[in-house]
Amino acid sequence: FILKLPIGVDIDNLISDLINLSWEASEILIYYSKKLKDKNYKKKIIEKTNIKDPVTVADLQVNELIFKRINEKYPNVDWEFLSEEDAKLSNAVCGKESDWLWILDPLDGTKDFIQGTGNYAMHLSLNFKDRPYIGFVLIPEREELWLSNSFETICLKKDGSQLSPCRLDKKDLGEIILVSSKNHRNLVLKNLIEKINFKDTKIMGSIGCKIASLIKGESDVYISLSLPGQSSPKDWDFAAPEAILISSGGSITNINNESLIYNQPGFRQSGLIIASNNSVDHRKLCSEIRQLMLKNKITI
Repeated sequence: FILKLPIGVDIDNLISDLINLSWEASEILIYYSKKLKDKNYKKKIIEKTNIKDPVTVADLQVNELIFKRINEKYPNVDWEFLSEEDAKLSNAVCGKESDWLWILDPLDGTKDFIQGTGNYAMHLSLNFKDRPYIGFVLIPEREELWLSNSFETICLKKDGSQLSPCRLDKKDLGEIILVSSKNHRNLVLKNLIEKINFKDTKIMGSIGCKIASLIKGESDVYISLSLPGQSSPKDWDFAAPEAILISSGGSITNINNESLIYNQPGFRQSGLIIASNNSVDHRKLCSEIRQLMLKNKITI
């Protein structure tokens, strides 16, 4: 699939502009991350104190920076915009007037950001007909910028060097390293993980950080499970990470090996979602986990 961008948009120029913009966003996030270490500033930085859904000044400033700069650089391009902060004002679907939709999460892993773990990221993707192709996952504390230009994934370091995706051999379930959520866990997922009996489990915040962990070969699989009636990840949590994972040779689907569907009412990515760094064996992985769930009567 060759992605043809809107008229007047050159892929190389766009990627270059987004790289520069991402490092600007990194400076904002790092600045407030350091400020959070001072208790006197903490209350000033946290705009919304809801424990389940905190918002910081950093979220809002990065949100404004990204979309403002894209609009300034490309004022007459036929594309639309969706971000986590904007969606809180409306659950209506976006992009129905255009095939092109920017999806932004200015700060994925806000709880980790506040807790000072360093496991937070900025996600930015350009979706075409509700599928992510161009994706940027910025991890400021590691000085890593993972990007997909729709056909390959590279990682730029702040010092100008690059990291390449790690190509991995297929593994049996007992050899797999799982990366799991730090702040979003439930008993059903805990039970499933115990029954699968992975070789090891790494705990990490931010979906972007977890997907980068898969691409680097530090872990092999990420599982997200949201139960009916409870909160679930949204489009902005998965779009950019999916773009960089797929073009690096990985895959992300639901338990039935079906692609994620974007731009639905509420923007929810519900149910059991499996991401792996080996697309060749992904279908088999989903099937094995599904069979194990049936055997142990684990339902969602």
